[in-house]
Amino acid sequence: MAAASPDRAAGGTDARFSRTPGVPFAAAAVHAAKGSEEDTVFTGIVEELGEVIALEHGGDMALLTVRGPKVTADAARGDSIAINGVCLTVTGTGAGQFSADVIGETLKHSTLGSLAPGQAVNLERAVRPDGRLDGHIVQGHVDGTAPVLSRQPGTDWEVVRISVPPELARYVVYKGSVAVDGVSLTVSGLSDSGPPWFEVSLIPETLQRTTLGFRQPGSEVNLEVDLIAKYVERLLAGRLQ
Repeated sequence: MAAASPDRAAGGTDARFSRTPGVPFAAAAVHAAKGSEEDTVFTGIVEELGEVIALEHGGDMALLTVRGPKVTADAARGDSIAINGVCLTVTGTGAGQFSADVIGETLKHSTLGSLAPGQAVNLERAVRPDGRLDGHIVQGHVDGTAPVLSRQPGTDWEVVRISVPPELARYVVYKGSVAVDGVSLTVSGLSDSGPPWFEVSLIPETLQRTTLGFRQPGSEVNLEVDLIAKYVERLLAGRLQ
């Protein structure tokens, strides 16, 4: 995993109050989204297992508060943090916690809407320009969700089989990269008939330090397929027209 950084108390806005005084809920979210999120990338190397403090729904949005002392150590309003693979903009920090507004589209197309207080989540700060890319390029734009189908324990690792939506199956290739709940993984197996699925082999480090260590069959996970595969498909489509 990524190198540890010293924890320190984070200043700034109390995590329970992400909205700017006098600014409506939705308007505050739009304001927060005007940062550098469009240009933000992650590596899929989870820095910390955070804990959900609250998910407060308001209209077609929600305010998510998460405890994560490491990722909030140097976080400020407007920064990007991936939560289970979903890129969100920090709207407030304080006491080792941070808050973020989650729009309805994100709640609908990811697993964030089902989070509950006390649940663990994978956290990763956006990669710095001078940082190392230890995983693969992850945008934090979830392509879909799918259930875990099975887990097969091994001597030193565990093979996890995950369903994949048919419209995403063509982007998943053997020995290629895929992000599952924000974790950069290498595809170690693929279905060759029937409903599509893929397998990943999880080492002890991943099992111990990410939520994939305890995702049971039937649990929904966020999927982001390889960005390069989508670009290649679009380029080839243009040439064939």
